[in-house]
Amino acid sequence: MLYRFLILIAMVGLLAACHSEPKKGTPKKMKIIIDTDANNELDDQHALAYAFLNLDVFDVVGVTVNNTANGFGIQGQYDEALRIIRLFDLEEKIPLFMGADSNYVDILPHINDTLFDGQPAVDFIIREAMKMKDEKLVLVPVGKLTNIALAIAKEPSIVDKVRIIWLGSNYPNPGEYNLVNDVSSVNPVIESGAPFEIVTVRYGDSTATDAVRVTPAEVDEFLAGKGTVSPHTITGRHGGEFNSFGNYAKNLFEHAHMHGYPPSRALFDMVVLAVLKNPEWGTKHEIPAPRLINHAWEEQSDNPHKIIYWDTFNRDAIVNDLFLLMEKTTPKQ
Repeated sequence: MLYRFLILIAMVGLLAACHSEPKKGTPKKMKIIIDTDANNELDDQHALAYAFLNLDVFDVVGVTVNNTANGFGIQGQYDEALRIIRLFDLEEKIPLFMGADSNYVDILPHINDTLFDGQPAVDFIIREAMKMKDEKLVLVPVGKLTNIALAIAKEPSIVDKVRIIWLGSNYPNPGEYNLVNDVSSVNPVIESGAPFEIVTVRYGDSTATDAVRVTPAEVDEFLAGKGTVSPHTITGRHGGEFNSFGNYAKNLFEHAHMHGYPPSRALFDMVVLAVLKNPEWGTKHEIPAPRLINHAWEEQSDNPHKIIYWDTFNRDAIVNDLFLLMEKTTPKQ
């Protein structure tokens, strides 16, 4: 009897050990910080939502905001990011930090002050990066690069602990909204030596994120009324009250400028998260790191430091993945 009892205890212990260990082959979640000008248009909100819909893929350790021209100030950027966090009931799980209002070149002389423009976000990025041991913290700036450049300037050792993948530029052509909002921040990030990737925009070009577009008809069919229902009700940036991201997405599209025929709107920023989730949804190219002169790129073919740029995205795979995730999280009637 004692022998059987000891065997039973051993079996229980073995089962407990098996259940307590992660399953072999289970992918480790990617640690990311999303750095966003969330109140700019509507693609930032969809980038945040897509990350929150993929919490089995991403460990979103935090969100930081920066201010660009169309965002109604840094407080407006913060408030819009908070709306999306609340719509997914993540306010207690995902911290949000206010970042740079002005530009890198203006803030840099104050980087060692106790308080400076962008300090909460910059210090958070540094603090989280310094925790990394056997993996890299993925920084996902989908606005200007100011917060990232400031974090590197304040603590250069983080370059070995991060991977930066930026939605920005029309590379190899000049210009683009995120780039021109702080030209002074671009070269410091590239020249830091940190692993750096550009997810290209290329307005009006079918080869980059401008081609990952959604029509109002698709919004009505696949987003409106879809997704989880939050215990929180938010007041949207254009007014109205919402407790699901699907209905808020419809409202954002109703107030967006549409282009093309049929009219549509690109989800630029969301594409960065999509290719992090599945790199096969885009094409990446490794090149010698170029240098930005004013708003234009200057190639440096003999530069030993390499960067990556992404283009040629699978629009249908990316957009349909968003629609599928929204459908899966919709409460059943």
